[in-house]
Amino acid sequence: MKKIFFAVTNDLVYDQRMKRICTSLAENDFDVVLVGRKLRHSPALKQEKYKQKRLRCWFNKGKLFYTEYNIRLLLFLLFKKMDAICAIDLDTISPCFFISQLKNIPRIYDAHELFTGLKEVVSRATVKKIWTKIERSLVPKFKHGYTVSESIAEEFHRRYGVEYETIRNIPVLKPLDHITSTEKFILYQGAVNEARGFEHLIPAMKMVNCRLVICGDGNFMDQLKRLIVENEVEEKVQLTGMILPDELWKISQQATIGVAFPENTGINQYLALPNKFFDYMHAGLPQVNVNFPEYKKLNDKYHVAVLVDNIEPKTIADSINNLLADTVLLGQLKQNCIKARQGLNWQNEEKKLMRFYKNIFHT
Repeated sequence: MKKIFFAVTNDLVYDQRMKRICTSLAENDFDVVLVGRKLRHSPALKQEKYKQKRLRCWFNKGKLFYTEYNIRLLLFLLFKKMDAICAIDLDTISPCFFISQLKNIPRIYDAHELFTGLKEVVSRATVKKIWTKIERSLVPKFKHGYTVSESIAEEFHRRYGVEYETIRNIPVLKPLDHITSTEKFILYQGAVNEARGFEHLIPAMKMVNCRLVICGDGNFMDQLKRLIVENEVEEKVQLTGMILPDELWKISQQATIGVAFPENTGINQYLALPNKFFDYMHAGLPQVNVNFPEYKKLNDKYHVAVLVDNIEPKTIADSINNLLADTVLLGQLKQNCIKARQGLNWQNEEKKLMRFYKNIFHT
């Protein structure tokens, strides 16, 4: 049985992509260990089919955190026996590269995003310089890799000549609960980070007669709270913070419309295919999203969303209001979601994952 270590910087509890990947591998005779970090308020880990380990850090953000975590991760991995190691994004790639060299084992790069294309990286010259140097130095040395969209895989090939697979971040197909809600509301789920369009969505809520529920947390939370107060929409916007996956699944099925308005401020946002697109679809939830390449490609085929060409507050408000009022279109999009999830699900996507790992070990 081949043993694979995966390294992330989150606390494991809310990372549905890694849960799916690790579970699939564990169910197919791989010995899997997922390593993350433990925060002060991290919930207890649930029992999974794979092993989990969380490392405690003194620092929880910025350069000091990344430096400390990489050192702790390296020391933890140093004395572990493994047959392969997988770095999740650039923030774990350095220790994973060093360990793979030291132990002479295959190394894999799982790019959940184009890290150097994130707004929080692009907008900070020194930060961008550091991460770009790491990417240029190490990504070409990871010949085995995969990412979340065809467009990002193509960008990696253009930059470094690597041939990475596309393994999309799609939920496991499971029955809908057919939960009915007593009120209409709009849902945003996912990271509350820079470049997610909150500077446009919150002002838009002044023109929308419906409640917005935001499930998630991130580096933009303080600014988001200020935006809500400045736009006087405290009665319309509810912040839940991080929600456990099972509870979020229930909320998603109760919502009327899902929204996502990533800004075209970094190439990552433009080329990405985030999990929320599929999460909304799996909950039978019509969505209003942006007309970026990956969304358009899927929506042209499945028609599960209304796509907008810009994210000005009036455009957002008009799109949401029109969809709320058009019950026929709302119903059609919902039915299209239910049909689309029969083909777009993890049970199908994991077949590519298994081929990828079996090819590495030639099993």
